[in-house]
Amino acid sequence: MSEMPPLQRSRVASRMTGRAPLLPVLHVDNPEHSEPLLEALVSSGVTTLEVTLRSECALEVIARMKAMNSGAIIGAGTITQPEQVQRVADAGVAFAVSPALTPRLIDAIDRAELPFVPGVSTPTEALLAREAGFFELKLFPADLVGGIAWVKHVLPLYPDLKFCPTGGTGEANLRDYLALPNIFAVGGAFMSPRDLIAAGDWKEIAARAMRAVELLQH
Repeated sequence: MSEMPPLQRSRVASRMTGRAPLLPVLHVDNPEHSEPLLEALVSSGVTTLEVTLRSECALEVIARMKAMNSGAIIGAGTITQPEQVQRVADAGVAFAVSPALTPRLIDAIDRAELPFVPGVSTPTEALLAREAGFFELKLFPADLVGGIAWVKHVLPLYPDLKFCPTGGTGEANLRDYLALPNIFAVGGAFMSPRDLIAAGDWKEIAARAMRAVELLQH
């Protein structure tokens, strides 16, 4: 009989203890926006974030944010190729996020020893991820696969799994998601959408992040 994989391979939820359970997904096309964007989020109480690799300057953005020494927990998202794993690990991210999970990604994560949150969208994918040792999962695209109802349905099936829904999340359902025991964070671009980042509207981004944090306090 083969040995079970190590538990809690992802180890992201524990890093967020005592912080707002929010995970803004940041698509940054201009590296000059790195510092003011991070400052807008951190000043509003959001200190865990995901820089998506959908832009060509993502690694530079991560490096510039890391250099600020703000205390923020900076992760990399949209990991879809095994070779990306070592690149973001070398950039110093605290964790990585993917919309899916494959054996090659698992091998790359094990080599890099990087906390990793794989994406799932079905109960089968969630079970496969758990068997691979991942107990913190991204539910994506949450709005298309059932959202809050999906999370409620899988709770009795996999009570040891925790989810971070992304896709269709926002102020309207933030509190409902976080009221569920198997949610460790809510992710998405609703606090800092790509158009506001491109426009350099740090005031509006800070306001959106602050409203999200305040929703969690009521």
